[in-house]
Amino acid sequence: MHGSGLQLALVFLLAAVIAVPLFKRFGLGAVLGYLAAGVALGPDGVGVVAHAEPVLAASEIGVVMMLFVIGLELSLARLKLMRRPVFLTGGLQVVLSGLVLAALAALAGLGWKVALVVGLGLALSSTAFGLQLLAERKALHSPHGRLAFAILLFQDLAAVPLIAAIPLLAHAAAPESGHAGWALLKAVAALAAVFFGGRYLLRRLFRTAVRIGVPEMQTASALLAVLGAAWVVQLAGLSMGLGAFLAGVLLAESEFRHEIESQIEPFKGLLLGLFFMAVGMSIDLAQVAAEPGFVLLATLLLMAVKFAVLFGLGRHPGGLGMREALRLGGVLSLGGEFAFVVFAEAAGAGLLEAAMHNRLLAVVGLSMALTPLLMIALARLLDGRDDAGAPTREYDPIHDHGHPQVIIAGLGRFGQIVARLLVAQKIPFVALDADPGTVEALRRSGNPVYFGDPTRPELLRASGAAHARVFINAVDDREASLRTMHLVRHLYPHLRVFARAHDRRHAWQLMDLQVEAFRETFASALEMGREVLVALEVPREIAEDRTRRFREHDERLLASHHRIYNDESALLQALREGRAELEHLFEADQAQQPARADPEPGADGRDGVS
Repeated sequence: MHGSGLQLALVFLLAAVIAVPLFKRFGLGAVLGYLAAGVALGPDGVGVVAHAEPVLAASEIGVVMMLFVIGLELSLARLKLMRRPVFLTGGLQVVLSGLVLAALAALAGLGWKVALVVGLGLALSSTAFGLQLLAERKALHSPHGRLAFAILLFQDLAAVPLIAAIPLLAHAAAPESGHAGWALLKAVAALAAVFFGGRYLLRRLFRTAVRIGVPEMQTASALLAVLGAAWVVQLAGLSMGLGAFLAGVLLAESEFRHEIESQIEPFKGLLLGLFFMAVGMSIDLAQVAAEPGFVLLATLLLMAVKFAVLFGLGRHPGGLGMREALRLGGVLSLGGEFAFVVFAEAAGAGLLEAAMHNRLLAVVGLSMALTPLLMIALARLLDGRDDAGAPTREYDPIHDHGHPQVIIAGLGRFGQIVARLLVAQKIPFVALDADPGTVEALRRSGNPVYFGDPTRPELLRASGAAHARVFINAVDDREASLRTMHLVRHLYPHLRVFARAHDRRHAWQLMDLQVEAFRETFASALEMGREVLVALEVPREIAEDRTRRFREHDERLLASHHRIYNDESALLQALREGRAELEHLFEADQAQQPARADPEPGADGRDGVS
């Protein structure tokens, strides 16, 4: 490296704040921006960093912190439910990808031992890249995001025996017959230490930090939890990220979860960006330039094999639709950071020659650089269609339920409440939802729910809309909600329609279609406001009256502003006048209240409550 630590830090930050916004501006994503900045700063760029290895090693703390935060969002109970996708789908991915890639390596002239190490090393995907790409696209909790996380978790576990087996394959461990057993014993001891430490010691540590009341102590405790768990597991030859992830899972149900997450988040973001920059620095451009044909062909073969395996496993046993399976293949078809460790161990054990080692590192690095571009291409291909967000499995055939009185479109958190009320009153209904996960979950409860898009005329017809009395539009997506309303109003003008509105403007757009709009958070916010007034020692009857009158005032404004909502200046003026009117109304009430301690019922037309 050149220059002082302060100069290097400034250069890293400057590169990040220039490259990342620039790449995001052109829709290329933050990860590719960090990679490009790393390539520019690395030994094959301007040479600010002469050797990428120390930076890469230090920046792995960002990956560790990311996995700790992900662990905080899970729990042991939820992790137990994930055992099938983790061990079945994840295990099949590593085995199938590894064997196919090993066969290709053997065809290229490598011996079977070397080919096996190369195949299994390339079968592992980058946890940091995959999860960051999913987070950027807000897809961590999508069906393919959940399955990708399960596969990555198994890969982290699988890397351990692979690294331990390399000396055995190279006959380097022949004199030490207990090498594998000792490695396994150390791994079990390290995981047990993290389990008991996270379960008992860390909680006491955080209680002490909170009791002391010094904010710096809480930050220090959070960092100690992450780095301590990572260090203990690393001593046993396991992944640092695995240790941090387990510590996060163990603290997920503690009362300190949100505080720990807020303390870690700033460090995680910066260090994760540094990790991506370090990967960019480690891409051997000289090797790529010396053998462009080999490196490019090997990279494309790697990504094609893994994409095909992941797509197949995503469909079955993963249960994903075609689009979700394609996204799964795109996000995990790259090589991983564990490949650097596996190939370094293989080179040290004499299995890999230096030239082949450099070629493989170039292939892994190039696959990381190409993956964001692949994701962008997939997004444009899939999101360019009306139903891009849904898997492309066939929509469910709708059985004959007689003549349901109600059709519900969308069974998210809003629609489910309405549906439960109808079930309680034994009112027959048919529900459509475009999320297969929601459909399967609600079907298990015995509800008549079908996987389908309510903007499809044939599905509305099959659901019995022609004979229904009420249509409830509870669709999450604003644009899909409006498309549904246009179709329903055109085909079934007799239906009385109630619709979920995300905000005032969405409510006005629905009112244009003669739909009764209900703002999704309005009623619950009013209830909270009433209880806040009571908590501030406003008498309950007065608090209820204020809330009722506020609601009447706001609904009156909503109706009157509907006529002018497309005129921005007129709307702003009307909103200012409405706010002043409300303040004047309550100020007048407060001025009159002391003088009317015991009003006669009905004296002011409001049953004695002002």
